[in-house]
Amino acid sequence: MHLRTAIRPELRDWILSTTRAGHSVADVLKLMKENGYTVPESRRIVAEVLKLPLAALNATTVKATIQGMRTRHPEAPMVKVDDHAIHVTVSMDAPALRVLEGLLTEQECAELIELARPRLQRALVVDPSGKFQEDQRRTSAGMFFNLHELPLIRQIEQRLATLLDIPVNHGEALQILHYLPGQEYEPHFDWFDPTLPSFDSCTQFGGQRIASVVMYLNTPEQGGGTAFPEVGVTVTARRGSAVYFAYEGGERNSLHAGLPVIRGEKWIATKWLRERPYLNQK
Repeated sequence: MHLRTAIRPELRDWILSTTRAGHSVADVLKLMKENGYTVPESRRIVAEVLKLPLAALNATTVKATIQGMRTRHPEAPMVKVDDHAIHVTVSMDAPALRVLEGLLTEQECAELIELARPRLQRALVVDPSGKFQEDQRRTSAGMFFNLHELPLIRQIEQRLATLLDIPVNHGEALQILHYLPGQEYEPHFDWFDPTLPSFDSCTQFGGQRIASVVMYLNTPEQGGGTAFPEVGVTVTARRGSAVYFAYEGGERNSLHAGLPVIRGEKWIATKWLRERPYLNQK
């Protein structure tokens, strides 16, 4: 049985006096971390001393990690990027979600698939320690293009940057994923949980993730959509369309899943966006 560490009177007094002096809960947690307290331990202690619901403190702390740039949410019915017309066919506020029809042309989709095909490898996930590993929750194959690697990649990167009003260098490298029948990606968040040991290593180069764009490069015969179970929405995978969703405060209703492909195959391109310039790429 795990026994909780008792809260020392001087620590209790320090937390109370620090918050009464106008410092935020996030400031207190940061100082505790710098003085050797683990994230879960410091959150539990602060919640107990300040008589806050731990769930509310968790949400507040995640939001406090987002300090940089935000994306602009495309608005219906249509957005023009240069001469490229993108139709916003579905719009939600919580989470901020848009279905974007015509984000990519058929030719761009076909070229991305052919460029990625010879470079595919088993897709990985980040474990709690920050290392990449295979996981049964994610059974697709994938690859990454380097930033600006090819004229087509530069064109798509700039289109997304203009559409979402965020510099190209805030985007991670474009990832291509390929799913065969039965393959899926179980429900997960794209943002990084600040309570996990991997948080510092995952955010050291560009800060927290703030939004995702999942672009569909083909239309599966059956299955393969993107589900948002917390809000009861499933986006159908249709060639050339995309789903954009933002989670600037670590919103838990941004939970999503790549549903299993039932018949045919699924190809997608994914772009994750960061609050600050992302430097961990070529």
